[in-house]
Amino acid sequence: MKRSVQLAVGVAAAVVSAVALSGVPADAAGGHGADVYVSPTGNDRLPGTSGQPVRTLQRAQALVRERTSHATGDITVHLAPGVFDLSQPLRLTAQDSGANGHRVIWQGSTGTALSGGKQVTGWRPVPGRPGLYAAPEPKGMDNTRQLYVNGVREQRAQGPLPVTLKATATGYTASAPTMANWRNPSDIEFVYTAGEALWNIQRDGLGQWTEPRCPIGSVSGTTVTMAQPCWDNSTKRVVFPDIPGRSVNMVGPYDLTNGRQPTFVENAFEVLDTPGEWYLDRSARTVYYLPRPGEDLSSADVEVPVLQQLIDASDLHNVSFRGIQYEYATWLTPSSPEGFSEIQAGYTNTGPDGWAVQGLCQFVPNGKCPYASWTPEPGNISVADSTGLEFTDSVFAHLGAAGLRLAGNTQNTLVRGNIFTDISGNGIEVGGVDQPTTGSTHDVQVLDNHLYGLPREFHGGVAILNGYSQHDVISHNQIDNVAYSAISMGWGGWPDKIKVAATPNNSHDNVVSDNLIHDYMLSLDDGGGIYTQGITGSSLATGEKVTGNVIYGQLGLGKGIYTDNGNTYENVVGNVVYGTPYANVGTAHVDYRDNLGNNDPTLIQGNYWEQGDKDGDNKGVITQGNHLLDNPAAAPKSIVDNAGLEPAYRGLLAKKVGGAGPPEQPTRVGAFAADGKVYVTWNPSYAFNNAPLDSYLITAGTKTVSVPAAQFAKQGYAVVDGLINGQSSVVTVRAHNRFGASTPSLPSAPVTPGPLAGQVSDAPTGAKAIPSASAASLRWTPPAKMGDTPIIAYVITVSDGRTVTVNGRDALVSQPTAKGMTRVVDGLKPATAYTFTIAAVTADGPGAAVTVQTTTLG
Repeated sequence: MKRSVQLAVGVAAAVVSAVALSGVPADAAGGHGADVYVSPTGNDRLPGTSGQPVRTLQRAQALVRERTSHATGDITVHLAPGVFDLSQPLRLTAQDSGANGHRVIWQGSTGTALSGGKQVTGWRPVPGRPGLYAAPEPKGMDNTRQLYVNGVREQRAQGPLPVTLKATATGYTASAPTMANWRNPSDIEFVYTAGEALWNIQRDGLGQWTEPRCPIGSVSGTTVTMAQPCWDNSTKRVVFPDIPGRSVNMVGPYDLTNGRQPTFVENAFEVLDTPGEWYLDRSARTVYYLPRPGEDLSSADVEVPVLQQLIDASDLHNVSFRGIQYEYATWLTPSSPEGFSEIQAGYTNTGPDGWAVQGLCQFVPNGKCPYASWTPEPGNISVADSTGLEFTDSVFAHLGAAGLRLAGNTQNTLVRGNIFTDISGNGIEVGGVDQPTTGSTHDVQVLDNHLYGLPREFHGGVAILNGYSQHDVISHNQIDNVAYSAISMGWGGWPDKIKVAATPNNSHDNVVSDNLIHDYMLSLDDGGGIYTQGITGSSLATGEKVTGNVIYGQLGLGKGIYTDNGNTYENVVGNVVYGTPYANVGTAHVDYRDNLGNNDPTLIQGNYWEQGDKDGDNKGVITQGNHLLDNPAAAPKSIVDNAGLEPAYRGLLAKKVGGAGPPEQPTRVGAFAADGKVYVTWNPSYAFNNAPLDSYLITAGTKTVSVPAAQFAKQGYAVVDGLINGQSSVVTVRAHNRFGASTPSLPSAPVTPGPLAGQVSDAPTGAKAIPSASAASLRWTPPAKMGDTPIIAYVITVSDGRTVTVNGRDALVSQPTAKGMTRVVDGLKPATAYTFTIAAVTADGPGAAVTVQTTTLG
């Protein structure tokens, strides 16, 4: 059966408001005679009237071109309800623009969808493989990276490697020839998941914020040759001879070949072993799927994205796209020998010499200019060199690249009242990073959108990515349940790593205001709720304004508002930030534009935070008038109520997009053993498939326990006890909602329970207390020696008799990298002396304590 479209259309008032605020007139009188009507059941031989609609977008496009010069008002292309199955992208050029001051409006109805997918039918059981089904690939399909069953993205076959690998110059030497007999080796990918090291979780990417992917080129015996140029672009770096380990103007480690193992293998038939997994055998033109319990493939809608773009527009002006669902598109470059050699935020090294020249302008001979010429993720809906566009009241879902890309020189464009979810990479991309001084992306407004449940595949992606631009406004969006940073601004600050000034650029007067951001960085680390890098203006007056945002619920290590390398002239004013390991706002970097030893000029003023820093001027980083936040409920109601979607758009939060099913699997499972038990942590699910999580199911050996999702969110770990000492096991975790359990996570490294020696942790170091009249911000660094086991919590004792237990992910992950901890103790009396002791807790109990004293303000 064909899918039924679930279009999350906003209220009519939202569209009216979007049009009014964009300065675009409503439909002009006299324009309707030129309107074009399109229906999936129409006929391209018809005239395109309301009673005789055409069928394809391309025919509608031709009719609009014929009528534009004669229209006395706006021309509206009325898209009827239903799915428009595209055989090719809708390619729009200057000829498709509005003329004579009027607009062309592509207007959807409730249930209108543009789809680049094809249905998979004809499922039959696979002999000798109970539960496994196969179907011929759809006609016209060559490859895909995604498969959906009843609107739910399913897991491409994945699993741990069956061998150990030793890195070589061209790939690996395997411990056994097991993979030499696997089918279609060039379709198999090795995935290198980053993030911070934790317990027995390893870090395998090109930096904590990345997750590179490289296909295998060939396997012969025990020799695994990786595909080029992905392998070189992921393992080679130009390194300064006098700065060991520091690559020239690049991020991430300079060498991936130093004994590092892939985190897991993906897209191999031989690891297709779990209900909910699928595999495309390209050589046999066959799709395989292991149905989940209760799924009936004879009636299910199984979709594979085939097109890589749905809309491709350039040199376009005065065009609106309203009330449309964009769905089922893929991106195939990561499946090619280029792979996915990530630098940051979905940008990649590409080409046969990418590692040697890209991003190296002015630093090495033949360095490619302009600076930072890395390759961005393409958009499944893509715009370039255009002005006066609108994308409103629509849904971007089930997409395989970036959702919407407004590339270089996009101007005067509005993105408002949309939902972005279930997207493989970045949600919205604005501008680019390869035209630091010549590009002219400006006056782009990204307002009142809900972005969540992304990126689903390229986990270093962000919800909203903005390159070099001017007068852009990113405001009143809600961003939640995302894998990495929520908003990323700017570029070009990395030269400060080698004591060189940030790259000059023409960014200025950009605003990031009144956004609601929570539950972010759920997969990777070293990012933030709002991340900015590079020069943002020529003064604090023209620099970036980050104001009125509410940010909380960060999982990965980083900052709530992250002022990273070369970040110059940013204003961080009047935000509410809490629950952000390991800093609310930071950090200061040396400004190498002069030789005076100053830091990049920054203003941090009037924020409500847990950081509690005193007023001061740290060589140009001005901190003044901030407020220690006693607890989240104490945040000013005026800021909290104003952040996120404005009232006319809050109906978006109740709209359901996609199908109903079990959630996405957890990732990065880590464990350590104690006497008769195993402690387990993991990165939580962030794609719920229209039902909230209720629990996690943890399996260690033959034992499975259930932990409430709320308990894990607060504590950061779980315990499986009653295990047999000396018996080794791995741990997997499944997320659960009312539709069932996810596929199991990849397994942890093996752990073996056994008695502990009773060695407790040393005391934390560097403790200090920063008081207000009613609270104190306690700051400390984890102990250098943690005892028999890793740290699972801290305990704070207060001289008024209270004991405060500090749980959470930051308590677990901050220890290996010695990142600072912050907690606020409230309920204190003014002008009163207090003593606090802080001790780390391991499986053996609390360790040695550090003591700190302070007196609250009068």
